[in-house]
Amino acid sequence: MPSHPFLQYAVVLLLVAVIAVPLARRWRLGAVVGYLAAGVLIGPDGLRLLGENAMIAEISELGIVLMLFVIGMELSPQRLWVMRRQVFGLGSLQLLLTAAALGGIAVAFGLTWKPALIIGLGLALSSTAIALQVLAERKELNSEHGRLGFSILLFQDVAAIPILALIPVLAAKKIAADAGLAADLLDIGRIVLVIAAVVVGGRYLLRPLFRATAATQIPEVFTASALLVVMGTAWIMEAAGMSMSLGAFLAGVLLADSEYRHEIEAQIDPFKGLLLGLFFISVGMSADVQVVTGQPGTVLALLAILIAVKAALLFGLARGPARLGNTQAAALAAVLCQGGEFAFVVFTLEAANGMISAAQRDLLVVVVTLSMALTPLLVSARARWIDGHEPQREPAFDPIEVPSPRVVIAGFGRVGQIVARVLRANHIPYTAIEHSIEQVEFSRRFGSPIFYGDPTRSDLLRAVRVDKAEVFVVATDDPEANIRTARMVKRLFPHVRVFARARNRQHVFRLMDLGVDVVRETFHSSLVLSRDVLASLGMPAEQAERRVGLFREHDEALLRAQHLVYDDDAAVLQTANEAREDLERLFEADSSKETS
Repeated sequence: MPSHPFLQYAVVLLLVAVIAVPLARRWRLGAVVGYLAAGVLIGPDGLRLLGENAMIAEISELGIVLMLFVIGMELSPQRLWVMRRQVFGLGSLQLLLTAAALGGIAVAFGLTWKPALIIGLGLALSSTAIALQVLAERKELNSEHGRLGFSILLFQDVAAIPILALIPVLAAKKIAADAGLAADLLDIGRIVLVIAAVVVGGRYLLRPLFRATAATQIPEVFTASALLVVMGTAWIMEAAGMSMSLGAFLAGVLLADSEYRHEIEAQIDPFKGLLLGLFFISVGMSADVQVVTGQPGTVLALLAILIAVKAALLFGLARGPARLGNTQAAALAAVLCQGGEFAFVVFTLEAANGMISAAQRDLLVVVVTLSMALTPLLVSARARWIDGHEPQREPAFDPIEVPSPRVVIAGFGRVGQIVARVLRANHIPYTAIEHSIEQVEFSRRFGSPIFYGDPTRSDLLRAVRVDKAEVFVVATDDPEANIRTARMVKRLFPHVRVFARARNRQHVFRLMDLGVDVVRETFHSSLVLSRDVLASLGMPAEQAERRVGLFREHDEALLRAQHLVYDDDAAVLQTANEAREDLERLFEADSSKETS
């Protein structure tokens, strides 16, 4: 019988994820701990269900790449400029102070300054994947410590490139000074050229690409295009010897102001979550349990030093330059005090260049892995013991996320545009979704906050923050799409009030079944037209206005009555005949009143 190792891997990984993550959530440990524990369980020191952890780790790195791409789409260049103090100021300060402290401790343990410096820099980096996942699970990305933590992580991702470049430079022993300087300058020039090529190429190529794929109206092609952009930029960066995640982040930033942002995010989100889970499992599988059992005292001491030093420095930075309160500073320290996944790359390259031994590398990797596993527990402990003792202050700088709209409009044709103009004139923030790419491009020229996408998709509705809105307006001109959209919003976001445009009475009845506030698209304009026709035929203007008002009240009452029997043709016909006679009597009574 033929062997299919990939199928075996997929079944085992999905099985442990389905079992471990719900158990971890039930015990309030978080999904990350569940994935890590599952990795240890099935790894070489556990049940040994899988080998080839290196292959799994390579695939799982795509989870970090996709996550950084989505984060990049949340940050326009303008917003990055606003955050420059936090990213480059506090981010660089955290990295340098932590590297100096941990590097000094490494020297105290007997290492020379060069390997100690690289160890300090490697341990100064925190886990982007774990920190952001924990913040997202706890809905703290938009908190003060969440935004500051993101800024520090962003700088660390950028700093990873020169750290890797520094290792072979410090390890070199026989290279002439001039040759080494020339090689370094050449590497720097290559890095600058590649980043410039990604930025310029992305600026002029990405929007035409998504415009062409959106025009096909084929969801699979759009998804493939989104993945192509992410994987392509990551591959270019890796080929140039740089961080894949940085390339994906740059691509996301270039699309931050794009009308396709929410649709791309909705398409990529399932891949991101699954691959991130795979990454955490691979980290758990790579943990060498024998190192822990063989040197428990050393491992625990190094783990305590790492967490204590990083937490103390982060707390000090948050309280000092960032001016956060004690609660927020403690929250930042808890979420970033671990080592990062990039440390694995740093220590492996350091060992390959002969700066540390294989045993020292294994010890450092285990310490970093354990610190990553402890992070969700530390965050939960902090929330349980410290939170609630200090009032929250106003944010110190702009939020990462786009401000939540009060109104979301699905469909930006004749009806949706009028609603949007009234909202804008009243300074009420709104977001519009439109499935016609031509309409999206045309409307964005006038500054409308409109995004391309299908409003019947639940993931897109979440991406545009319908859960934070007060009102949802269904203004598309397709009755079936209107009903599907209204049903989806009422099911997923029952607290949001829904107004829907209806084409005819049958459409009205089906929307009323959903509990939606219905507006008939031609009803009110037809009443105005009828009033003008009556006046032109010689009826006094006041009487024409009154007659039309009587008709409106009568027809709305009839609509409510017919809604109860609209699936019974005979009953509908009977109520229509009775209503016609009632309306004639109303008009006759109005005429008698007018002549008396």
